[in-house]
Amino acid sequence: MGEAKQVKLYGFWLSPYCTLVHLALKLKGVAYEYVEEDLTNKSATLLQLNPVHQKVPVLVVDGKPVAESRVILEYIDETWAEPSFLPSDPYSRARVRFWVDFFYQRMVPPSYAIIRSQGEELEKATKEFIEVLRILEKGIMEDFPRKKGPFIHGSSPGLLDIIVGAGNPGTKAIEEVADVKLFNEEMTPQLYSYVHAFLSLDLVKNTVVPYDQVLEAIKERRMMALSSSKE
Repeated sequence: MGEAKQVKLYGFWLSPYCTLVHLALKLKGVAYEYVEEDLTNKSATLLQLNPVHQKVPVLVVDGKPVAESRVILEYIDETWAEPSFLPSDPYSRARVRFWVDFFYQRMVPPSYAIIRSQGEELEKATKEFIEVLRILEKGIMEDFPRKKGPFIHGSSPGLLDIIVGAGNPGTKAIEEVADVKLFNEEMTPQLYSYVHAFLSLDLVKNTVVPYDQVLEAIKERRMMALSSSKE
Protein backbone atom coordinates (compact mmCIF):
# COMPACT_ATOMS: atom_id res chain seq x y z
CA MET A 1 0.00 0.00 0.00
CA GLY A 2 1.13 3.56 -0.59
CA GLU A 3 1.81 6.16 2.03
CA ALA A 4 -1.38 7.33 3.72
CA LYS A 5 -2.40 10.93 3.16
CA GLN A 6 -3.71 11.60 6.66
CA VAL A 7 -3.20 9.73 9.92
CA LYS A 8 -4.85 10.63 13.21
CA LEU A 9 -4.74 8.81 16.55
CA TYR A 10 -7.42 9.26 19.22
CA GLY A 11 -6.13 8.22 22.63
CA PHE A 12 -5.71 8.81 26.32
CA TRP A 13 -2.29 9.74 27.70
CA LEU A 14 -2.18 7.06 30.41
CA SER A 15 -3.51 4.14 28.36
CA PRO A 16 -0.82 1.49 27.73
CA TYR A 17 -2.80 0.38 24.68
CA CYS A 18 -2.45 3.86 23.21
CA THR A 19 1.26 3.82 24.00
CA LEU A 20 1.57 0.68 21.88
CA VAL A 21 0.11 2.51 18.91
CA HIS A 22 2.30 5.59 19.45
CA LEU A 23 5.37 3.34 19.49
CA ALA A 24 4.34 1.41 16.38
CA LEU A 25 3.73 4.59 14.38
CA LYS A 26 7.00 6.17 15.48
CA LEU A 27 9.03 3.01 14.81
CA LYS A 28 7.58 3.03 11.30
CA GLY A 29 8.37 6.72 10.89
CA VAL A 30 4.73 7.64 10.27
CA ALA A 31 3.71 11.28 10.72
CA TYR A 32 0.37 11.57 12.53
CA GLU A 33 -1.87 13.90 14.46
CA TYR A 34 -2.75 13.00 18.04
CA VAL A 35 -6.10 13.80 19.65
CA GLU A 36 -6.36 13.44 23.44
CA GLU A 37 -9.73 12.14 24.63
CA ASP A 38 -11.41 12.82 27.97
CA LEU A 39 -12.65 9.34 28.90
CA THR A 40 -15.05 10.75 31.48
CA ASN A 41 -16.70 12.84 28.76
CA LYS A 42 -16.10 11.07 25.47
CA SER A 43 -16.34 13.18 22.36
CA ALA A 44 -19.04 12.66 19.77
CA THR A 45 -16.27 12.02 17.27
CA LEU A 46 -14.86 9.11 19.29
CA LEU A 47 -18.31 7.58 19.74
CA GLN A 48 -18.88 7.84 16.01
CA LEU A 49 -15.49 6.36 15.12
CA ASN A 50 -15.77 3.45 17.58
CA PRO A 51 -19.50 2.93 18.23
CA VAL A 52 -19.11 -0.71 19.31
CA HIS A 53 -16.56 -0.39 22.15
CA GLN A 54 -16.58 3.40 22.53
CA LYS A 55 -12.99 3.52 23.75
CA VAL A 56 -9.44 4.39 22.70
CA PRO A 57 -7.22 3.87 20.85
CA VAL A 58 -8.73 4.58 17.46
CA LEU A 59 -6.50 5.10 14.44
CA VAL A 60 -7.97 6.99 11.50
CA VAL A 61 -6.17 6.63 8.17
CA ASP A 62 -7.49 8.64 5.26
CA GLY A 63 -10.80 9.00 7.07
CA LYS A 64 -11.19 5.27 7.80
CA PRO A 65 -11.18 4.27 11.52
CA VAL A 66 -9.49 1.18 12.94
CA ALA A 67 -10.15 0.25 16.59
CA GLU A 68 -8.63 -2.16 19.15
CA SER A 69 -4.89 -1.99 19.77
CA ARG A 70 -4.01 -5.49 18.52
CA VAL A 71 -5.87 -4.89 15.28
CA ILE A 72 -4.33 -1.43 14.92
CA LEU A 73 -0.79 -2.75 15.38
CA GLU A 74 -1.18 -5.34 12.63
CA TYR A 75 -2.88 -2.78 10.39
CA ILE A 76 0.08 -0.42 10.84
CA ASP A 77 2.52 -3.20 9.99
CA GLU A 78 0.61 -4.12 6.83
CA THR A 79 0.12 -0.50 5.72
CA TRP A 80 3.73 0.65 6.16
CA ALA A 81 5.93 -2.25 5.10
CA GLU A 82 9.26 -1.16 6.57
CA PRO A 83 10.54 -1.94 9.07
CA SER A 84 8.42 -5.08 9.41
CA PHE A 85 7.18 -6.02 12.88
CA LEU A 86 6.56 -9.66 11.90
CA PRO A 87 8.84 -12.43 10.60
CA SER A 88 8.66 -13.29 6.90
CA ASP A 89 7.88 -16.96 7.56
CA PRO A 90 4.09 -17.62 7.89
CA TYR A 91 4.52 -20.08 10.76
CA SER A 92 6.71 -17.66 12.72
CA ARG A 93 4.15 -14.89 12.12
CA ALA A 94 1.44 -17.17 13.50
CA ARG A 95 3.53 -17.87 16.61
CA VAL A 96 4.06 -14.15 17.18
CA ARG A 97 0.29 -13.62 17.04
CA PHE A 98 -0.21 -16.53 19.43
CA TRP A 99 2.08 -15.02 22.05
CA VAL A 100 0.60 -11.56 21.59
CA ASP A 101 -2.86 -13.02 22.30
CA PHE A 102 -1.40 -14.93 25.25
CA PHE A 103 -0.01 -11.70 26.69
CA TYR A 104 -3.32 -9.87 26.39
CA GLN A 105 -5.39 -12.73 27.77
CA ARG A 106 -3.11 -13.99 30.54
CA MET A 107 -0.95 -11.04 31.61
CA VAL A 108 -3.49 -8.24 31.87
CA PRO A 109 -5.95 -9.87 34.36
CA PRO A 110 -3.39 -10.55 37.13
CA SER A 111 -1.96 -7.05 36.65
CA TYR A 112 -5.34 -5.51 37.46
CA ALA A 113 -5.87 -8.00 40.29
CA ILE A 114 -2.58 -6.99 41.94
CA ILE A 115 -3.54 -3.32 41.84
CA ARG A 116 -6.88 -3.86 43.58
CA SER A 117 -6.06 -6.66 46.05
CA GLN A 118 -4.19 -7.43 49.22
CA GLY A 119 -3.48 -10.41 51.46
CA GLU A 120 -4.05 -13.87 49.98
CA GLU A 121 -5.66 -12.48 46.84
CA LEU A 122 -2.60 -10.29 46.21
CA GLU A 123 -0.28 -13.25 46.74
CA LYS A 124 -2.29 -15.39 44.32
CA ALA A 125 -2.32 -12.71 41.61
CA THR A 126 1.42 -12.12 42.03
CA LYS A 127 2.20 -15.82 41.59
CA GLU A 128 -0.02 -15.96 38.52
CA PHE A 129 1.71 -12.92 36.98
CA ILE A 130 5.17 -14.43 37.50
CA GLU A 131 4.10 -17.82 36.13
CA VAL A 132 2.66 -16.18 33.01
CA LEU A 133 5.95 -14.34 32.45
CA ARG A 134 7.90 -17.59 32.76
CA ILE A 135 5.62 -19.33 30.28
CA LEU A 136 5.99 -16.39 27.89
CA GLU A 137 9.79 -16.42 28.16
CA LYS A 138 9.99 -20.18 27.60
CA GLY A 139 7.69 -19.96 24.59
CA ILE A 140 9.57 -17.08 22.99
CA MET A 141 12.92 -18.82 23.44
CA GLU A 142 11.59 -22.01 21.87
CA ASP A 143 9.81 -20.32 18.97
CA PHE A 144 12.42 -17.65 18.27
CA PRO A 145 15.96 -18.87 19.07
CA ARG A 146 18.26 -15.96 19.82
CA LYS A 147 19.53 -14.29 16.65
CA LYS A 148 22.12 -11.56 16.15
CA GLY A 149 20.84 -8.44 17.84
CA PRO A 150 19.28 -7.48 21.17
CA PHE A 151 15.61 -7.94 20.25
CA ILE A 152 13.33 -10.97 20.05
CA HIS A 153 13.75 -11.22 16.27
CA GLY A 154 17.27 -9.88 16.07
CA SER A 155 18.52 -6.45 15.11
CA SER A 156 15.26 -4.48 15.18
CA PRO A 157 12.22 -4.51 17.49
CA GLY A 158 9.16 -6.45 16.38
CA LEU A 159 5.57 -6.81 17.49
CA LEU A 160 6.41 -8.84 20.59
CA ASP A 161 9.08 -6.35 21.66
CA ILE A 162 6.50 -3.56 21.45
CA ILE A 163 3.82 -5.50 23.34
CA VAL A 164 6.07 -6.79 26.13
CA GLY A 165 8.34 -3.77 26.43
CA ALA A 166 5.75 -1.01 26.46
CA GLY A 167 4.03 -2.34 29.58
CA ASN A 168 7.16 -2.50 31.71
CA PRO A 169 6.88 0.97 33.31
CA GLY A 170 3.42 -0.02 34.51
CA THR A 171 4.77 -3.28 35.90
CA LYS A 172 7.47 -1.40 37.82
CA ALA A 173 4.89 0.97 39.24
CA ILE A 174 2.65 -1.92 40.31
CA GLU A 175 5.65 -3.51 42.05
CA GLU A 176 6.31 -0.34 44.02
CA VAL A 177 2.70 0.38 44.90
CA ALA A 178 1.77 -3.18 45.93
CA ASP A 179 5.21 -4.01 47.41
CA VAL A 180 5.70 -7.13 45.28
CA LYS A 181 8.38 -8.48 42.95
CA LEU A 182 7.12 -9.26 39.47
CA PHE A 183 9.86 -8.90 36.88
CA ASN A 184 13.63 -8.87 37.16
CA GLU A 185 16.76 -10.37 35.64
CA GLU A 186 16.83 -13.31 38.03
CA MET A 187 13.23 -14.44 37.36
CA THR A 188 13.19 -14.26 33.55
CA PRO A 189 16.68 -13.28 32.33
CA GLN A 190 16.06 -13.56 28.58
CA LEU A 191 12.81 -11.65 28.65
CA TYR A 192 14.42 -9.04 30.88
CA SER A 193 17.21 -8.63 28.30
CA TYR A 194 14.73 -8.08 25.47
CA VAL A 195 12.71 -5.55 27.45
CA HIS A 196 15.82 -3.68 28.59
CA ALA A 197 17.04 -3.40 24.97
CA PHE A 198 13.67 -2.07 23.82
CA LEU A 199 13.33 0.47 26.63
CA SER A 200 16.89 1.69 25.96
CA LEU A 201 15.92 3.03 22.54
CA ASP A 202 15.74 6.84 22.55
CA LEU A 203 12.51 6.75 20.56
CA VAL A 204 10.92 4.54 23.22
CA LYS A 205 12.22 6.66 26.10
CA ASN A 206 10.65 9.72 24.49
CA THR A 207 7.31 8.00 23.89
CA VAL A 208 6.38 6.01 26.98
CA VAL A 209 4.59 7.87 29.78
CA PRO A 210 7.11 9.11 32.40
CA TYR A 211 7.43 6.67 35.27
CA ASP A 212 6.51 9.15 38.00
CA GLN A 213 3.19 9.88 36.27
CA VAL A 214 2.43 6.17 35.86
CA LEU A 215 3.30 5.60 39.52
CA GLU A 216 0.98 8.34 40.76
CA ALA A 217 -1.89 7.08 38.62
CA ILE A 218 -1.51 3.49 39.84
CA LYS A 219 -1.23 4.66 43.45
CA GLU A 220 -4.53 6.46 43.04
CA ARG A 221 -6.18 3.44 41.45
CA ARG A 222 -5.00 1.13 44.21
CA MET A 223 -6.17 3.48 46.95
CA MET A 224 -9.60 3.76 45.33
CA ALA A 225 -9.90 0.00 44.84
CA LEU A 226 -8.89 -0.83 48.41
CA SER A 227 -11.14 1.88 49.84
CA SER A 228 -14.18 0.64 47.92
CA SER A 229 -13.50 -2.95 48.99
CA LYS A 230 -13.79 -1.89 52.66
CA GLU A 231 -17.19 -0.27 52.18
